[in-house]
Amino acid sequence: MTVIESREVGAVTAAGAGFDVERVRRDFPILARTVHDGLPLVYLDSAATSQKPLVVLDAERTYYERHNANVHRGIHVLAEEATALYEESRDKIAAFVGATDRREIVFTKNSSEALNLVAYAMSNAVTGGPEAERFRLGPGDEVVITEMEHHSNLVPWQMLCARTGATLRWIGLTEDGRLDLAHLDEVITDRAKIVSFVHQSNILGTVNPVATIVARAREVGALTVLDGSQSVPHMPIDVVDLGVDFLAFTGHKMCGPTGIGVLWGRRELLEVMPPFLGGGEMIEVVTMEASTYAAPPHRFEAGTPMISQAIGLGAAVDYLTGLGMDAVAAHEHEITAYALDALAGVPGLRIIGPPTAEGRGGAISFALRDDEDRPLHPHDVGQILDEQGVAVRVGHHCARPVCLRYGVPATTRASFHLYTNTADVDALVEGLGQVRRFFLK
Repeated sequence: MTVIESREVGAVTAAGAGFDVERVRRDFPILARTVHDGLPLVYLDSAATSQKPLVVLDAERTYYERHNANVHRGIHVLAEEATALYEESRDKIAAFVGATDRREIVFTKNSSEALNLVAYAMSNAVTGGPEAERFRLGPGDEVVITEMEHHSNLVPWQMLCARTGATLRWIGLTEDGRLDLAHLDEVITDRAKIVSFVHQSNILGTVNPVATIVARAREVGALTVLDGSQSVPHMPIDVVDLGVDFLAFTGHKMCGPTGIGVLWGRRELLEVMPPFLGGGEMIEVVTMEASTYAAPPHRFEAGTPMISQAIGLGAAVDYLTGLGMDAVAAHEHEITAYALDALAGVPGLRIIGPPTAEGRGGAISFALRDDEDRPLHPHDVGQILDEQGVAVRVGHHCARPVCLRYGVPATTRASFHLYTNTADVDALVEGLGQVRRFFLK
């Protein structure tokens, strides 16, 4: 088979050779563009979606230019090349998160679908095997989440409880944006069948103590699901070390394409989980009366999958691996510390979340007040920042209960990634000064 490789573009490739953020930025063409008639783009919305390096753009284009065909179907050259590229990406992603078996990697279209897949399995337990009982849920059983979940890891469990009669419970928050673990044993009881929680909050930036929560879940025999949407793109991840049963994450926040996500699950659990969607390629034998299902991961990948997106995600994983996730995490920690210190000097600004860089990631949400202590609406803040070329997100960030917990209708959020530099943060602080000056008029 002849596979045309994507061209390699200028980047840092030697892990441990130092992290040169200016060199990294050259791999992201969008960061060189201007907005609003010549203003440099300052992109601080990476928690919503990351930008894409040239190697990812090239990988998708090369697939369509040279290898486009459906996977797992044809026997011609293009079909075999496409299948090989698709499955190679599965190998890359398995290695990236420390999976011991490539069959534990299920492609979904995003982390929401990955989380829904598990939630659906808990109410569709028409299955057998030694682990099957763990997927049966009904009245008297409990599902435990946290108060800092974004809607993707909240709504599916609400729907599951509505379908089954189970009860939804959650771990509350402290004033400084951490999980309140003082009553952990009272929240996660022997009625808990599943504990699903976010690794790094998309709104608070908090990085949660996975080991503590997993240990308690194991004591009561509950399955654990970790939402890694905001952690897998930013720090080294090893699913064996984490000790969870499932990990969900999405490609577009880790320099990959939109439309591709991943569910990692322990193989013995995936083997007994019922399928999520029915259709082509997820079957073993089909008659007019009934069907049997393929082994994981294909049991959960019905129909034509997201082929180019999966290949693009594989290229993103290569890129991040080349930089070294330890180096990426260290760089983002420095930027976060720099930003927290700089924002502390902005009058009237209140951080919603941990005020220091310890145990938090680079998503910083805040509320702003004017010189007369009146709250400034985040939409106004975001609009004035945008007029200066600074892109942030405003709103409840798909985590409305967090805003309710801290008594704000919405926040302004600046979020960082491997390409963020201190000049970006300086532009944000200068922009917030302009916001305050505007409301003095």
